[in-house]
Amino acid sequence: MTFVDAPGLAPWRDGDRPLDERVEALLAEMTLEEKVAQLGSVWADISPAGSEAAGGNVAPLQDLFMKDGADLADRMRDGVGHLTRVYGTAPVSPAEGAAGLRKLQEQVVAANRFGIPAIAHEECLTGFATYGATAYPTPLAWAATFDPGLVERMARAIGDDLRAVGVHQGLSPVLDVVRDYRWGRVEETLGEDPYLVGQIGAAYVRGLENAGIVATLKHFAGYAASRAGRNHAPVSIGPREMADVILPPFETAIREGGARSIMNSYTDIDGVPVGANAALLRGVLRDQWGFDGTVVADYWAVPFLAMNHNVAADEAHAGVVALRAGIDVELPDTVGYGTRLVEQVRAGHVEEALVDEAARRVLRQKIELGLLDDGPLVPEDAGETDLDSPRNRDLARAVAERSVVLLSNPTGV
Repeated sequence: MTFVDAPGLAPWRDGDRPLDERVEALLAEMTLEEKVAQLGSVWADISPAGSEAAGGNVAPLQDLFMKDGADLADRMRDGVGHLTRVYGTAPVSPAEGAAGLRKLQEQVVAANRFGIPAIAHEECLTGFATYGATAYPTPLAWAATFDPGLVERMARAIGDDLRAVGVHQGLSPVLDVVRDYRWGRVEETLGEDPYLVGQIGAAYVRGLENAGIVATLKHFAGYAASRAGRNHAPVSIGPREMADVILPPFETAIREGGARSIMNSYTDIDGVPVGANAALLRGVLRDQWGFDGTVVADYWAVPFLAMNHNVAADEAHAGVVALRAGIDVELPDTVGYGTRLVEQVRAGHVEEALVDEAARRVLRQKIELGLLDDGPLVPEDAGETDLDSPRNRDLARAVAERSVVLLSNPTGV
């Protein structure tokens, strides 16, 4: 089939063209700097300066890595892959969040010659993690309902709220199978049964994805199987346990749920950090399962390869290691990628083909999300969205009621 360019319309903005053709046309026009920019992220606090909301930390080591907002324009040069937690960094109303996100997207679009917006992501473990939104029961309660349909409806409601205010990706669900109840994040999980975790997790993914939100499976893989239940601690696990217990929920959520993104685990498995583990991030995920979505870094996982795992000499080398292993997007801000990664490619330390591979996946998702089509990047009525609607409360109550488990004592003792 022959395509005729619409007057004044770039091929990548032509919705009548096949998706892959749009992606390749755009990628072919981009410089190395522009492609690498799509692999980075920016975390900007939009709360008013001097307000009580400003300055709080919502992630480990945020104060160490977060950059001064004064250099925001420089950090957006050539484009941005992701905008991090615009609504969830400080307590802002939907109107304030929408105004802040709209301003940031305008800056991103203006900073790159193709006008490519960013993907905005938020946490949504027990609902949209922002001020005033409905708080749903914990994932342990979802699993206790044994009701995938109800969980899918709940996730659809969460996804609808995210989409209504201009968010594109949710960093949920957690599919870590619990192996030790001393682990400090058990309440974030769906429990200890791999089949149940997979089925409930896939239902949650379907709900988000059907609302137009990119679901992010985490933490791939083995995070909850750490020694002595310590967070971030090493994992010693055999291939049989890995294959039978740890991996199946992720595969189920990809094949049955349609998840389009996955987040690496902080931990190392038998001495190899997951963020540096091509056997997992490429071999299992892409070669065996055929996953074609994006792999995003857990927050600061790229610099952790240097400062925690000691498998990289410095932050620049950490970026090389992560890209080779298969991490497409660095979150929540750009440390090892960005200008450092450009320098590493120019020095011949990492192949530009790997940059192309990752950028292709990011651009594909942006086009799928409609970010290169006409229309507002943040809905005009986003600030009026009711994030704690009667529908949401009814669903939260239903999940809570269905999760109640009554035990009988047949022995009478």
